[in-house]
Amino acid sequence: MTVEQFFLVFLDYLVDVLPYLAIGLLLSGLIHEFVSPEWVDRHLGGGGIRPLLYCTFAGTIIPLCCLGALPVALSLHRKGARLGSVLAFLVATPATSITALLVCYALLGIGFTAFLYLAVVVMGLTMGLVGNLIGRRVSVQSPQCECTARDPVCGATVEMDGATSAECRGEVYYFCCSHCREAFEKKPDEYVGAGSRNVAHRMKHVFRYAFVDMVKDIGPWLLLGLALAALVTAAAPIGEFVGDHLSGALGFPFGLGLGLIIYVCSTASVPLVDALVLQGLNIGAGMVILLVGPITSWGNILVLRKELGSRILAVYLLVVSAMSLLLGYLYSLL
Repeated sequence: MTVEQFFLVFLDYLVDVLPYLAIGLLLSGLIHEFVSPEWVDRHLGGGGIRPLLYCTFAGTIIPLCCLGALPVALSLHRKGARLGSVLAFLVATPATSITALLVCYALLGIGFTAFLYLAVVVMGLTMGLVGNLIGRRVSVQSPQCECTARDPVCGATVEMDGATSAECRGEVYYFCCSHCREAFEKKPDEYVGAGSRNVAHRMKHVFRYAFVDMVKDIGPWLLLGLALAALVTAAAPIGEFVGDHLSGALGFPFGLGLGLIIYVCSTASVPLVDALVLQGLNIGAGMVILLVGPITSWGNILVLRKELGSRILAVYLLVVSAMSLLLGYLYSLL
């Protein structure tokens, strides 16, 4: 491996994930600004199967990679979604997409594609149920709490302690930033009692949260994860021994190990699996790679450890590994 090879692989990874990561960051900003804790509590905060179904099936159709889904999932978690819903979304979203399913159908056939989709749904629901058993909900402060107030300009919920404020007609109003206060002071009649919200201003908050706050929060970990993936890919190429040694049971640990250490998005991983199967890889092991690879990037692992803790990360990886091996083996029997 040369330094040039490393940077070429790193650049390929970066180019592949940037569009999806940008979409994910934008969605996280929209969730942060426009999705209320009450809505999350009502639809994703319960302990039943319905929130898990919402997150799992939504995840299978949203066109986001593992890194793109991560900021969305973290935003939902910080809004108060149960851990199970968050983990179900993290499993289902990157593991498949409409594009990946079409490519899979073209290369590996309708039977393989249908099983893959059902396997992702089963894995998402299982991960969600396990997550609800081991994790507690995030305590989200109600906007109606005595220590918070509603910004009359953009509608954001702000902590009154330390927030910028202004008095109008004997009442004190609190603002998320000085720009909101200046807008209010120029035309208070537009905001007092009318319940108006400046959508353009709120969109500024969306972009600030998505591309400033979230990038500062998880950006370094994502870059480190991509660098580790590039290092592994450039330093450990797959040899010609695939067909000779991995057509049987050894293909399953190989598929699991490859999926865990090398990140490939769901669409890009299909041609890789097709090439390996053509070289002689066990078809069930190919299924394992498609289930594990898109879900477990180094960036995902590092950020999950930082945000949710080592215990939850260990359970996440254990469930993903066990379910992928089981489902891959079941497919090899068909």
